[in-house]
Amino acid sequence: MKLQQLRYIWEVAHHDLNVSATAQSLYTSQPGISKQIRLLEDELGVEIFARSGKHLTRVTPAGEAILQTAGEILRKVESIKQVAQEFSNEKKGSLSIATTHTQARYALPDVISRFISQYPDVSLHMHQGTPMQISELAADGTVDFAIATEALELFSDLVMMPCYEWNRSIVVPKGHPLTQVSELSLEDVAKYPIVTYVFGFTGRSKLDEAFMNSGLAPKVVFTAADADVIKTYVRLGLGVGIVANLAHDAVADDDLVALDASHLFKPSVTKIGFRRGTFLRGFMYDFIEQFAPHLTREVVEKAYQCSSKIELDELFASIDIPRI
Repeated sequence: MKLQQLRYIWEVAHHDLNVSATAQSLYTSQPGISKQIRLLEDELGVEIFARSGKHLTRVTPAGEAILQTAGEILRKVESIKQVAQEFSNEKKGSLSIATTHTQARYALPDVISRFISQYPDVSLHMHQGTPMQISELAADGTVDFAIATEALELFSDLVMMPCYEWNRSIVVPKGHPLTQVSELSLEDVAKYPIVTYVFGFTGRSKLDEAFMNSGLAPKVVFTAADADVIKTYVRLGLGVGIVANLAHDAVADDDLVALDASHLFKPSVTKIGFRRGTFLRGFMYDFIEQFAPHLTREVVEKAYQCSSKIELDELFASIDIPRI
């Protein structure tokens, strides 16, 4: 059994069983990958992938178990490399982040700009997706950090730390009737068609919960994962927008009015998470602290030592989480 063979089966499984695409991503030949997979299967005495002719069709039950262990081995190998790199050149390496559009567009630019200035030899990679996709990327070791509001708590092998608390704004065109309301209520908002996030995105669950608890059934006419798309359709007159308060840019969105809705909805908390067992290099600690200054190296190391969500909650109960 070779480490290269484990890498091949892992990559094939994560390229939708497309050996050709896997070969391109690994800069090797398709026949070479197929041969090594067959050799591994022959050595183990089981099929990892079921086949129809020359095509892989699915992962077998045995293959599922083998891939899980292979993933753990490959992550350990990557940790060994990270340890070596930290001692050979502490300011050189790579950092991969998975996050949502709202975080990538509004929360992270200044942080990333400062980080790149401080660590010019660290290559930074950003992946955008749904909160579930983001969490999965961190859980399987594809990325170093996941930054999101929803879904992170579904993965018990992620160490999750609160970054900041936020709420929502009602976004409407200038002159909209809601701009004349002295104290906005959910009933006022529910009178109009609503344009907001897809369920599962950026605290959408808190929004739905608020309307449901008030006995209201708002007419959600359009949903999107991207706050800028939501604002585009508000401009077209499709409805009133409900977005994260940080997603309104006073300059770029000067044709829209952002009405504070923090009294209407429970606040949400954006968290940063990484897989338990990840070796955190010095610049990784720095990135976390630049994004969330209360998450110092000491705090992160304490969070890493927590063995349960209850312990994590107790740790952060004594730490002030900033509100934006």
